[in-house]
Amino acid sequence: MVEFAGAGTALSLDGLTTASGNARIGLPELWSVLSVETAGCGFLPDRRPKILFERHIFHRLTDGQFDAEDPDVSQPTAGGYGPGGAHQYERLAAALLLDRGAALKSASWGMSQIMGTNFEAAGFGQVEDLVATMVESEDKQLLAGVQFIIRNGMDVPLRNHDWSGFARRYNGPNFAANNYDGLLEHFFHRYAAGPTPDVQIRAAQIYLIYKGFKPGAVDGVKGPATTSAVKQFQQSISQPDTGTIDDALIARLIA
Repeated sequence: MVEFAGAGTALSLDGLTTASGNARIGLPELWSVLSVETAGCGFLPDRRPKILFERHIFHRLTDGQFDAEDPDVSQPTAGGYGPGGAHQYERLAAALLLDRGAALKSASWGMSQIMGTNFEAAGFGQVEDLVATMVESEDKQLLAGVQFIIRNGMDVPLRNHDWSGFARRYNGPNFAANNYDGLLEHFFHRYAAGPTPDVQIRAAQIYLIYKGFKPGAVDGVKGPATTSAVKQFQQSISQPDTGTIDDALIARLIA
């Protein structure tokens, strides 16, 4: 499924501040949503956007005609997800063979996990445009997510810290089953009381993962695992293993 792998460009400070400004949402609130939706990262290690395939959406869009043929991707009830990551693309691949348009609309995409069915609310003319944007960069993933939030009036409860009000509209009526509102509040207090993720450190973590190193969580915090991974990368390109994260390191990681 090469068509879904792109540059996988990490979130930039410009992209973050633009999204925050467009929605008039503070950085702690914005990071809270991102942390809950995709553990803070919009791409898999192979540079494909993170997705979650929803079999009940595919069932609805195709009038259940594929339920018997492929029950893993088409059922009237939600669930049956299996492992995350690459497995979701296996499910998507099966659905694509049955109905491409419905398949793309039945997955949630990128940092903000926008359902393909919401492509218009996210500012796109067709679902293919949404997917193409999700493949490009986290900046574009985030801007699409913010557009979706604004168009559906969800910026107001988020700005007012109405966690359950936002969760109900963003995650659906069963949000409480996964403690969605509680997690939002947890991350908000964490980021409001301390620093938000460092975008440069976070970018280094993502690019290190792309190259097969293990920096730990993609959290924008330079912990021991990240420092070790940076040093290993520096050694691999015959550079002094200082563990320093700066523009020069990012450029070498991207090259």
